[in-house]
Amino acid sequence: MLKKGSKLNSILTGSCPKCQEESMYIDPNPYNLKNIYHMHENCSHCGLHYQIEPSFFYGAMYVSYALTVAIGVVAFIIAKVFIGLDLIASFIAIIVALIALMPVTARLARNIYINIFVHYDKNAVKK
Repeated sequence: MLKKGSKLNSILTGSCPKCQEESMYIDPNPYNLKNIYHMHENCSHCGLHYQIEPSFFYGAMYVSYALTVAIGVVAFIIAKVFIGLDLIASFIAIIVALIALMPVTARLARNIYINIFVHYDKNAVKK
């Protein structure tokens, strides 16, 4: 499922989308909030420049929005339908889930966004 060369591998591991040899992030822990957005400039293996153009990752905000809506819906369904909480408690569950998953959502949105534009190349070698 997470074999090298798949988009899912690059998205879930945060590895370079072109060669999938190293992490794009300086600190692999998304819950280290001080370094949540700190990325390497280039991949040391294939040389891919991660910020393809100025302000490239602003587009990841749209992906982040979709992810947070999905998380909110899932949290509501779990709280209301499966656990049986009332409406106010269900909305509190949504808020707690979104705050708890914010670092993961932020990185996942960046990973998905860059993988839309950059594809795996098994022959990627630093020039």
